[in-house]
Amino acid sequence: MPKATLAVITGNREFFPDRLVTESRKDLLALFSALDIEPVMLDQNATKLGSVETWAHAKACAELFRVHRHSIEGILVMLPNFGDEKGVADTVKLAGLNVPVLVQAYPDDLSQFTVERRRDAFCGKVSVCNNLRQYGIPFSLTTLHTVHPSAPSFHADLDRFVATCKVVNGMRRLRLGAVGARPNAFNTTRYSEKLLEAAGISVCTIDLSELFGMAERISDDDAAVANKIAEIRAYARADAVPAPALSKMARLGLALECWMRRYDLDATALQCWNSLQENYGVNACTLMSMMSDKLMPSACEVDITGLAAMYALQLASGSPSALVDWNNNYGDDPNKCVFFHCGNWAKAFLRDIRIGTAEILGTILGQENTYGAVSGRTPAGPLTFARVSTDDREGCIRCYVGEGRFTDDPLSTFGARAVVEVPGLQKLMRYICKNGFEHHAAMNASSTAGVLEEAFVTYLGWDTYHHGANGQ
Repeated sequence: MPKATLAVITGNREFFPDRLVTESRKDLLALFSALDIEPVMLDQNATKLGSVETWAHAKACAELFRVHRHSIEGILVMLPNFGDEKGVADTVKLAGLNVPVLVQAYPDDLSQFTVERRRDAFCGKVSVCNNLRQYGIPFSLTTLHTVHPSAPSFHADLDRFVATCKVVNGMRRLRLGAVGARPNAFNTTRYSEKLLEAAGISVCTIDLSELFGMAERISDDDAAVANKIAEIRAYARADAVPAPALSKMARLGLALECWMRRYDLDATALQCWNSLQENYGVNACTLMSMMSDKLMPSACEVDITGLAAMYALQLASGSPSALVDWNNNYGDDPNKCVFFHCGNWAKAFLRDIRIGTAEILGTILGQENTYGAVSGRTPAGPLTFARVSTDDREGCIRCYVGEGRFTDDPLSTFGARAVVEVPGLQKLMRYICKNGFEHHAAMNASSTAGVLEEAFVTYLGWDTYHHGANGQ
């Protein structure tokens, strides 16, 4: 399966040399092959050189795209010369794919400013973008206004664009599961299902009593229980967990997976305390960690919008995300703090992962009722953080994104934990507090804040603050 499938529109103006279009096709096919991208593009004989410059060409290209609409994730517009602005815009409009669009234009060579080699794509790109804007079609741009497909910067542009496509398309059809009610003490995790639905994000709900009932009806002797226990033991050190607790965890995991399959859910957010411990007798953290590690993210405290941010980061990076508390200052360093949860982070974040009890919850719920929490320390590396939130007062979805790094600074405590450094952290904390964001954020071991900003702002229309970008 290719990394991505992109539709390609090659713009052309008939009074420019044909060889420029032919060469661009070779450039593109070589690049896509190297990057494992599947192209959907007109055959060279379907129109003049497989390019688009007339209404008839636009109709033919759009029809091809519609035939492949279920596999196309984005559209790449290539301008080997000035191109035809209407032909490009008409194609995108007629295709009706509603996917991200990237506009690329070839650079001119100062030594080849002749009739045979002159491109004028520098100017043509401005005209194409003007028409896309007139048509109400959002689009992305390359880092350099003109760039050859073989240039390293265009490779990076294309990688970012593919990631943007993954985020946009994934978020527009995201299905989330809310398991139980939010903890009563946490007004902070309130959210609007209606605002999410308007953005294409659906939420299915289940009461914890239903889930407990499903789990209790699974026999300890069921082979699936033994298999799930073996999976748990293979996932992390569980020698401190009593057999009855392992059985409860396994049956709860099987019930949760069954419910997710029934409704084709991509991710879940659980009421992880205190009904779970008082009425069932374990923590769900290990199960949540395992699902997140398998790219089925799971968030605590029924934080559905935090879960949406986890999923967006996962789409952008292709790697697991976790939900964290902005939890502690780190000594007197104004740019460092501690991320913490008690904890359910994916194994990808915790090289020294082990399963035990939840020290804090255990003080009020009984340690024996909190088996299933995972603990460990996140090693040094890149960090992207993000938050999605529904602003009910304003009737919109608001977000923030940013980057920093995980550090190896000393930290003597328990749970799932990390020390992070974020330039301008104090400014970020003021922004979070002043704008009423939650104390949770999603984190990912990547550098993908720019991808999220492009997806959220350009294509999803969400009000987004990118911390650290453009002096912010």
